[in-house]
Amino acid sequence: MVHFTAEEKAAVVSLWAKVNVELVGGEVLGRLLVVFPWTQRFFDNFGNLSSESAIMGNPRVKAHGKKVLTSFGNAVKHMDDLKDTFAELSELHCDKMHVDPENFKVQAAWQKLTTAVANALAHRYH
Repeated sequence: MVHFTAEEKAAVVSLWAKVNVELVGGEVLGRLLVVFPWTQRFFDNFGNLSSESAIMGNPRVKAHGKKVLTSFGNAVKHMDDLKDTFAELSELHCDKMHVDPENFKVQAAWQKLTTAVANALAHRYH
């Protein structure tokens, strides 16, 4: 379990308040589908995903991207209970969609890099 200090929570909440979930969500999911085209198999009911412009203009991609980022907003609201907050979504990804857990390891590695960069930038302050 991850522990967030009150200061960290406040920083996350403050930053998240600036995110335009509707605009950014579709952009993020669209880029995922363009950069990693094999992920399109999870969205075969989204209609036309044949090109970058089709993906980025697809209303279902935009709507689902908003839904994904809304779930991150839910995480911001429940930082002390993420496991329970995401239990149902975890079950969906594992049992119904059969998303390879390796995808989440890649995300974890990226987060580790982000933390390392933040620490390197702050090094002179210690």
